[in-house]
Amino acid sequence: MRTLSELVDTADPGWPLVQGWLAEARNPVDVLPIVSRAQAEQALLAVQVTTRSPMGALVYETGGLLIDSGWLRVLGSGHPRLSRSLPGWNEGRTSPQPDGFLLVADDVLGGFFALNGGALGPDLGHIYYFAPDRLAWEPLELGYSDFLNFCLNGDLDQFYEGQRWPGWAAETRRLDGSQGWGFVPFLWLQPDGSAPRRRQAVPLAELWTLEQDMARQLGPPPK
Repeated sequence: MRTLSELVDTADPGWPLVQGWLAEARNPVDVLPIVSRAQAEQALLAVQVTTRSPMGALVYETGGLLIDSGWLRVLGSGHPRLSRSLPGWNEGRTSPQPDGFLLVADDVLGGFFALNGGALGPDLGHIYYFAPDRLAWEPLELGYSDFLNFCLNGDLDQFYEGQRWPGWAAETRRLDGSQGWGFVPFLWLQPDGSAPRRRQAVPLAELWTLEQDMARQLGPPPK
């Protein structure tokens, strides 16, 4: 395990690069400040990624990012508006072995973004998306830096086509970063057409557990 002095890169820090991306972002983004330097240091030690990398820089310098009215959450060291730190959120949800994956971001639908360590496919270091309407991991063919740039500048309306509703932004802004939208019928079920889906705020941890349990029960979706 590397020490804090080995993880904090003062010669070539990644934070100025990330700051430039944030300043030029096309999508609205709230950069949450760190709660304390000690909390940020503990998060960095737990993640074991240097601050030269964009991921390490985000963990060390921010509490996380809320993008597009909080629809997307990119995890950092934690903040009252996004109480889930990157290492804390992964505890008990991802495998500790090197060939697992690391949850790095999520959305209010209960979609989860993970950095592949080998468990999700052969493309190590790439981001996968767990789609709540398919209950399956989908490769995005993006590394972490490109994924972060997609969150900041990508066409999110297109990515979430058919999954947003009139007034979604105002409703989503009322959630905190530990919540998502729970839908009835579930997103992986087809509605009968007689009534629109109903939604309510639920803990994101509940959505993760429910979706993973259902994915195991139902098996892989048809391709």
